[in-house]
Amino acid sequence: MNNMTLIAEEDIAQGGYDPVLDMYVELMANCLTDMIYGGERPIIRRGQKVKFDAGKRAAGRDWPVVGHSMAGLKRLANCAYLTDRVLMDNIPGDIIETGVWKGGASAMMRGVLKARGITDRKVYLADSFEGLPPPNEEEFPADSGSRFHTRGRLRVGTDMVRKTFEAYNLMDDQVEFIVGWFKDTLHKLEVEQFALVRLDGDMYESTIQAIEALYPKLSTGGFLIVDDYGGIEACRTAIHDYRDEHGITDPIHKIDHTGVWWRKS
Repeated sequence: MNNMTLIAEEDIAQGGYDPVLDMYVELMANCLTDMIYGGERPIIRRGQKVKFDAGKRAAGRDWPVVGHSMAGLKRLANCAYLTDRVLMDNIPGDIIETGVWKGGASAMMRGVLKARGITDRKVYLADSFEGLPPPNEEEFPADSGSRFHTRGRLRVGTDMVRKTFEAYNLMDDQVEFIVGWFKDTLHKLEVEQFALVRLDGDMYESTIQAIEALYPKLSTGGFLIVDDYGGIEACRTAIHDYRDEHGITDPIHKIDHTGVWWRKS
């Protein structure tokens, strides 16, 4: 399976394709999703054995018990591919993910930087590291009825995320944690430019707060990735509200059933 070609073959044809990096990305994606064991590892949820479904895991439609990402193979490959495009095209700025769970997608992006020998860019991991906030239904009615704040498995602390990076020998001073609710942290972030911004906040509130704070800092030619666009209506609404307000017409490219990206013109 060649993960890089799952993204956009016409773009890869423009240059920068590296078969060695491709092998690294494929191995990382299979490890991050815990597909490397091919279903041999027991899956236990709520005390019950759950049958491993390779199709669901590859598509990012289940939650790995011991894996480091629930994004699936295509979205992880997209993280790698767009990180590499940033480098090939010399787009200035750092990389940030807002909403990181166990850190798998961010680790993939840091891995590409390391594989390419890049030492002057950082990967920022922004998260409460306490799960998602209760819905503020008065200010953000699109989040009415949201139950994400009740899902304990979304509460992953910095220690566990740090262990993810350590497992792949990627924990160093090019990785920085931004701890707190997005409304309290992102607009205060003292970073001049980003080359790649990945949003994975699930809710309207988390998505709109992240894009409002970070999109103005996204370099021309940089990339914006949205993990939950296809799967969560509130997230999709936030994206289109922002695009409409700011007159953004850059084409949106589909990754899989839920992930999308566009390039800032």
